[in-house]
Amino acid sequence: MHPDAADWFAKRTSTWRDWPLTDLYDRKGDTRISVVLPALDEEPTVAEIVTGARTLMPLVDEVIVVDSGSVDRTAEVARQAGATVHHRDDILPGTGSRPGKGEVLWKALAVATGDILVYVDADLTDFRPHFVTGLLGPLLDDPATQMVKAFYDRPLLDVSAGGGGRVTELAARPLLNAYFPALAGVVQPLAGEYAARRSLLESLPFAAGYGVETGLLIDTYRTAGLDAVAQVDLGQRTHGHQDTAALGRMAATILHTIHTRVTPGAPVWPTLTQFVRRAGTVTPADHPVAHPDRPPMTTIPGYRRPLA
Repeated sequence: MHPDAADWFAKRTSTWRDWPLTDLYDRKGDTRISVVLPALDEEPTVAEIVTGARTLMPLVDEVIVVDSGSVDRTAEVARQAGATVHHRDDILPGTGSRPGKGEVLWKALAVATGDILVYVDADLTDFRPHFVTGLLGPLLDDPATQMVKAFYDRPLLDVSAGGGGRVTELAARPLLNAYFPALAGVVQPLAGEYAARRSLLESLPFAAGYGVETGLLIDTYRTAGLDAVAQVDLGQRTHGHQDTAALGRMAATILHTIHTRVTPGAPVWPTLTQFVRRAGTVTPADHPVAHPDRPPMTTIPGYRRPLA
């Protein structure tokens, strides 16, 4: 491991048990905290996560779901569970809407009122409140901490598919180790559970789709330094999984995100060609995997931090 990464890992890694709830209440002060769930067709799981996050009130001040265009009852069940629900298209309509996770996380800044935003994926099947409290601990403890990443064991619901984190191990980790070796100590750079200060998030571009976590991690490291990042072991996280072709598209998007940060402006092919076999015939299928970043929110005309 790169010496900077080894030093960071030793001093900036903790476990959720290091951050008991009573201590967080003492440290919260007047810090406002928003829990944000990006959601696309997550009707089976979103309500349980919203309900669990709301058990942390008043440590948590609001739970927000940003719907990315669901065709099921995601928005309805989230609202019934007590979340404030926004549709992607209704937030900053003058900027238009793009598909993908990065878009809804970026737009959440325009509706969340928190000084700290805690992002939680909406497909978790075993949400527990310490998924939030663990991430808040380092931020409430140390003003110098800007972002906290989660890591966890990731058993898949389909045990025949093996362990989770395949895109991390086959794409993200090798690329980050090669180009940003100081980040080699980050156990799960693609974790969908992380928390950060609004002041940081407002100042960074947001990569499209599944590249958003990688982009935010790299850009935080570059702008605020390695010690601005911490990581917390949350134990175990269970969620659904995608097929190999979908993981390939995810990996390609992450590759593009890293590429644009290593060689800005260098051309790169914007699609990934995969192949489909039907009725004995193999045909190519092209998928867009490169989209422009959303700019820092502070550069958007008319953007104002929402009032509580």
